[in-house]
Amino acid sequence: MVKLEKGAHMPDVNLAVIYYSATGTVHTMAERLAAAGQKAGAQVRLRQVAELAPDEAIASNAGWSQHFDRTKNEPRAIPEDVTWADAVLFGTPTRYGNVASQLKQFLDTLGPQWVQGLLSDKVYAGFTATQTAHGGQESTLLALYQTIHHFGGIIVSPGYTDPIKFADGNPYGVSHVTGPTNSDALSEAENGALDHLADRAIMIAGRLKAGAAV
Repeated sequence: MVKLEKGAHMPDVNLAVIYYSATGTVHTMAERLAAAGQKAGAQVRLRQVAELAPDEAIASNAGWSQHFDRTKNEPRAIPEDVTWADAVLFGTPTRYGNVASQLKQFLDTLGPQWVQGLLSDKVYAGFTATQTAHGGQESTLLALYQTIHHFGGIIVSPGYTDPIKFADGNPYGVSHVTGPTNSDALSEAENGALDHLADRAIMIAGRLKAGAAV
């Protein structure tokens, strides 16, 4: 297999950042990942999955309503965004320690692609956010990865493969705590961890793609 060093320019790698965000925190994380992917030389698609909540639920939360209005005209994720990609980063807020129903519904629509084997042998990883520390971040990422196992995907969690991971502290993916103010402002460590997640996913996907071409 041809070995590609971390940070090598790999314009032939397709990266899809597919996420659900209610009030904008996961959206901010997704934008950082997309920017990092572009900087690393990947072709990037940034896609939010469709909102499923009723209008009255969205209207009941000002942050949710404002984010919905800001992003309602942005492109929505479709199955082809996953089949196109060599690496996929899925993002979701935690819902009772699990994947939000909006992202889960999108994943559940990928049955036809799964049957055809179009979801396997790709690089996958995840990112999430909670309002409180220890609010289900790890369980949410692990629940997400159960689906990836069924895809036959290759989970490329960040582990502790970069010093930044000892600062952000999440080897399963990247996560953010909004706190009582629901702040989507990311710390320097979290931004660094998101950059590393994108770089690592692209690097490993590039190695796999280069090896397949040999």
